[in-house]
Amino acid sequence: MKLVTLTGGAGAGKTTLAAAIGAGVVVHQDDYYHFADPGRGVWMPDENGVPRLDVGDPRSVDFTRLDHDVSDALETSALVIVEGMFAIDVRPTRPCVRLDVFVDLPADLRLARKIYRQCVEGDMPLHILLTNYLNHRRAAYERHVEPSRDRCDLVVDAQLPTEHLAATVRGLLRAVPTAP
Repeated sequence: MKLVTLTGGAGAGKTTLAAAIGAGVVVHQDDYYHFADPGRGVWMPDENGVPRLDVGDPRSVDFTRLDHDVSDALETSALVIVEGMFAIDVRPTRPCVRLDVFVDLPADLRLARKIYRQCVEGDMPLHILLTNYLNHRRAAYERHVEPSRDRCDLVVDAQLPTEHLAATVRGLLRAVPTAP
């Protein structure tokens, strides 16, 4: 069993890289936030005073459920890919060979991708996204996401073609034996 974690900032290209690797089960860490449980996670008031889950804080992720689901996936798939800002923090109970990858992209390009995805394609007002970025998300990235770079086995430059990055990850996975 092999586990690949893809960690990096919002908009870095983790989901795109996970799809390009092209094998195994992909688990999206975004599906494990405590949105349905206001008693768990970190909640902060938005510009209108409405409490919102702080998705830039790893304490807002239900790692118990994520670890369980990844462990289950490792029982049925030779490769499991977990992608998300805090994917490196997943701790499955099932033994596996692990490759932790940091998907790196400069802040301005990550922000441009977020603007396109959330404001152009989505319905988020641009001023809300930018206010949130300047007042909170930029600092949260520096505090919670950037330090995980040093814990990863590999840092990939997401400015390179995605297929090149996927081929690099697939090559590393072929070079290591599968865990029992």
